[in-house]
Formats: sequence, structure tokens, C-alpha cells
Amino acid sequence: MAWLAIVSSERSHGLLALPKYLHEHSRVLIEIPLRILAIIVVALLFRAILIRMINRSVRPLRVGEVPRILRPFKERVENSALFESTGLLSERREQRAATIASVLRSGVSFTILVITFLLVLSELGINLAPFIAGTSIVGVALGFGAQNIVKDFLSGMFMMLEDQYGVGDVIDFEQAVGTVEAVGLRVTRLRDETGTVWYVRNGEVLRVGNRSQGYAQIVLDVPIAPNADIAAASAAMLDVAQQLRGEQAWTDAFLGAPEMQGVERLTREETVIRLVARVRPPEQWRVARELRRRIRERLDRLDIEARLPTDPPTT
Repeated sequence: MAWLAIVSSERSHGLLALPKYLHEHSRVLIEIPLRILAIIVVALLFRAILIRMINRSVRPLRVGEVPRILRPFKERVENSALFESTGLLSERREQRAATIASVLRSGVSFTILVITFLLVLSELGINLAPFIAGTSIVGVALGFGAQNIVKDFLSGMFMMLEDQYGVGDVIDFEQAVGTVEAVGLRVTRLRDETGTVWYVRNGEVLRVGNRSQGYAQIVLDVPIAPNADIAAASAAMLDVAQQLRGEQAWTDAFLGAPEMQGVERLTREETVIRLVARVRPPEQWRVARELRRRIRERLDRLDIEARLPTDPPTT
């Protein structure tokens, strides 16, 4: 019976010691886990609220309205009616808003994750100085290894914020010229006139020509025989352009009256006369083709000999 008394005494002693142990280690067993849990819950809640706000700012309140996320930024589409009628303006805004929202969501998530991680480490009593030094070294190593990716993303971000070009624009990347089909943070996709799809990394773009912003200028250099009547040819070309502008089907494409600039070049083989007209992009190619056709027909009727150009016309 003695051994039962000993066991009973040890059990009672252990039960009495448990509350004392919990009391002495309550900070490690209860307080710190609860604080860490609270930090994580608050971080997740805060992130969910911010992400929801960003997502709501991407969607326009009404059809055709600029998304709220784009209102602080400049929009370079001046001929918005033409883009809106083809649906390109909405697509352009949607892609731009989605890309900017993606950057904001990634930035918010990364910032909250880092702050939460540091707060949790602080609650655990871990010295952050060696950790910060180590992450700095890792960050530098990753930076050297991913320079091109970082460059692409930064270039894409600034290109989006400044609205240098967007869906529907005709742009010239020097190596590739075509219509923009999609714009991302890392890559821009465009399709040229032959149907070839080009993927251009944003970090590789040193300069870009946008043929769809503001206005387009048609420059028609028409070569005629060196002994042809320059005045008659110039008058005929200008009259054709003015008649085209006056027609209902073409008048909206023009932004001003056509201008005859006169003789551009004189050689033994030809005399080159230049006509210019300011039009709405991307109407410059359609208007230029119609002008060339009508000018050629008019010169033929007037028996003014036209020469085949040695260089392709500049538009």
C-alpha cells in the first residue's frame, strides 16, 4: 500500500506544478502565439481590403467611362471617338488598368508580407540585424541575375503610367512596325501588315514611334516629267485633295485643308511635287491610297506625264 501512496503523492504534486508551469511560461505558450495570430489575421484582413479596393477601381462604373484607377494618369488618345467606335479604346483602357492594378496588387502583397514576417520574427525574439544583412546580400545576387527581367518590368510600368502606346496604336520599334494587340509589364505584342506577330521586351525599347497619337501627316511626293507643266500639275493635285476632303465619306478623316508645298526635288529624269494633308490616325493610309489613285487619274486626263517614283512615298 505504500507504493500507492507514493504514486498518489507524485500525481498530486504534478497537478499542482502544471498551473505553476503554465503561469511561468504563459508568455511563450499563450501570449506570443496569440500576438502572432493577431498579426497574421490583421495582415490578411488589411491585404484583402486593399486588394478589393484595387479590383473595384479597375472596373468602370458605366460603359465607356474611364476606370477610376486611370483617372490620375494622362491618357494620350486624342481621337477617342474613332477608337471607341471600334471597341479599341475600351480594350486599351482595360489592359492598362489591369496592368497597373497587377503592379499595385503585387506591391501591396509584397509589402504586407515583408512587414508581417518582420513583426513575427520580432515577436519570437529573433535578432533582425543578421537577417536583414543576409537578405540584402541575397537581394543583390538576385538583382544581378535578373537584371533584364527587372528592367523589362520597370520599363513596362513607366510605359503604362505614361500611356506611351496602347492597344490599337500603330507603333514603330525600328525592328518591327505594326498594330499593338496586347501590352504587358514585360512584353508588348504587335502584328505587322503581313500578319507576323512580334513580341518585344519592354526593356529593349530605347525609342518608339507612335503613328496613332494626335494627328497623322500624309506626305505625297508625285514625280512628273521634267518638261511637264508644274503649275497645272500642282493645281490638279490640290484640287483632287480638296474634292476628296469635301466628300461626306472622307471629310471626317481630314483635320485641316490640304496644302500644296510645291516642287520638292528637281532632277534630269523627273520633277517631284509635294502635297501634304493632316488627317486623323489611323486614316492616313486609307486617305493616301485614295489620293494617289485620284491624282494619277487626273494627271492622265490632263496628259501630264507622271513618272514612277524611285523611292516609296513617305506617309
